[in-house]
Amino acid sequence: MLLAAATDYALTAGLVGLSLRPVAAAVGTSDRMLIYHFGTRDGLVSAITTEACRRAVAEIDSLPGTRTVRSGVKALWAAYQTPRMAPLLTLYCQAAATGLIGREPYRSDVRAANALWSAALGNYLVRCGSEPHRARRAITFVDSALYGFFLDLVTDRPEELERGVNDLADAAHALASAR
Repeated sequence: MLLAAATDYALTAGLVGLSLRPVAAAVGTSDRMLIYHFGTRDGLVSAITTEACRRAVAEIDSLPGTRTVRSGVKALWAAYQTPRMAPLLTLYCQAAATGLIGREPYRSDVRAANALWSAALGNYLVRCGSEPHRARRAITFVDSALYGFFLDLVTDRPEELERGVNDLADAAHALASAR
C-alpha cells in the first residue's frame, strides 16, 4: 500500500528532484518510515520504477489483440497516450534518462524493466497475428520508435507524428508478418 501510494505520487510529481519529505507527507507517513521500508531515497525510487513498470506491463497485457500487426501498432500508440499509460511512460523515461548516464540503481532498474516490457510487447504482437520469432524481430523497432514518438508529443506536429506512426505500423507489419 505504501509503495502504491508513493508510486501514485511520483506519477504526478515525477522522479526528477523527488525527495522523501514531500513523498512522506503526500502518502501520510514520515520520511523515517520511508527509509525503514526502502532503505534510501534511491531504494524508494528503485521500488517506484519497478512498480510503474509492473503497472505498464499490466496495461500492455490487458490490450486485446487486433487483426493485424499494423492495427496493433496503431492501437498501442493510442494506448501510450491514455491517462493511465502516459504517466507510466513518462516516469520510465525519467528513470531511463538517469540510467543512461550510468547512475545506479536506475541503470539496472531500467534494464530489468526493459526485459519485462519487451516480453509484454512480444506477447502483444503475437496476439496481433505475428509469429513469435517474427515478433521478437519487431520488438525493439516498435518500442524505440514509439518511445521517440511519445517524446515528440511535446512538439506541435501532430500530423508528422501520425504519419510516422502509420509508417511504423506498415514497417512493423512487414517485419513481423514476413515469411
